[in-house]
Amino acid sequence: MRTRSDIEANEDKLLAPYAMKASGSWGRQFAESEHASRTCFQRDRDRIVHSEAFRKLEYKTQVFIVFENDYYRTRLTHTLEVAQLARSIGRNLCLNEDLIEAVALAHDLGHSPFGHAGEEALDERLKKVGLDGFNHNQRSFDVVTKFEKRYPGFDGLNLTVEVLVGILKHETLYDKIAAACVTGDREFFRKLKDRPCPLEAQVVDKADSLAYLNHDIDDGLTSGCIKAEDLAASALWRRAVAQISRPGLCDTDPMFKYQVVRALIDMQVRDLLEATSARVEGGAFDPLKVLVEKNGKGIVNFSETMARERQELQDILFEKVYHHWRVERMTSKARRILNELFDVYLDNPKQLPYDIYDRARRYSQKELYGVICNYIAAMTDRAALDEYKRLFEPYKKV
Repeated sequence: MRTRSDIEANEDKLLAPYAMKASGSWGRQFAESEHASRTCFQRDRDRIVHSEAFRKLEYKTQVFIVFENDYYRTRLTHTLEVAQLARSIGRNLCLNEDLIEAVALAHDLGHSPFGHAGEEALDERLKKVGLDGFNHNQRSFDVVTKFEKRYPGFDGLNLTVEVLVGILKHETLYDKIAAACVTGDREFFRKLKDRPCPLEAQVVDKADSLAYLNHDIDDGLTSGCIKAEDLAASALWRRAVAQISRPGLCDTDPMFKYQVVRALIDMQVRDLLEATSARVEGGAFDPLKVLVEKNGKGIVNFSETMARERQELQDILFEKVYHHWRVERMTSKARRILNELFDVYLDNPKQLPYDIYDRARRYSQKELYGVICNYIAAMTDRAALDEYKRLFEPYKKV
């Protein structure tokens, strides 16, 4: 049987010099004894998978809200796709796959119900009273450091610093780096913000944006919000179509969609690996110092050509899918539901559960808004819809 020390020794032998080794971890906020057979990053992964927030991802959706169809991606299926892509990329780059997996599984824990529409609704409500707004990376951090209560010695999951930095500094087209610490230990948060972003976390960022682009094409084609001819203006799309193993396959055949998305993913992953390897091997940075310097953000990245072609394809999706009248209708409905729930709780906070709203405490306006926001953000799409029905039916229909 292999021990933790055996696994750490293998990491020292097999991983790249610029990879994060479990034996050299930056540690945890609260000291804990090491596990006999699992590394610190493996323990992080397991803690995340067993968390309540992770289970709720199954019923939180992205572009297509849960009441539309059960085919479309949820936050959970998206998270699993990101983890799979990120581990494959990390393996090829000789990075720490356990750290990659932990960051990938945690990166969406802070999302609200109803995708980005729900986040925008909560963001607007908080900003109206002078708060910083809703940032799901910040909330993911709060979930794993405060809201998850599974251990007697501390709040949160007490994850390693590397995973927490990966959560806070997660950044894609859809994700913005957390800007301020709203809750919890401010000094600890400040120290994390000063830490550089490990290459493993950069891999997760790219895998996330890669997964988004390709599964939004899949969901967009399946929903009928976009057609193959709409995407033909994209050079990347045309190259993917040219690589389909069955020439002449009709674009209305379901096999066409699966094959072209497969080709898109393969081309982007290959480009990312080649471009990143060239930067590493070309001496664009000192691999032994990359973790203590702050200028390595772009090491794990696509080539300039691929980045340009991806943006071209993304622009088409923005126009044709994200602003399609059916999606606009869905997002408008989602915002209305969350805003009306917020108003009901604001009007009478005693409708909130006892463990959420302390009847003996006097809350300021900002504190009350924060409590309501956190309560709603923890809901799944299904829970928000059920709560809406309980509070408003039979007086009105969703």
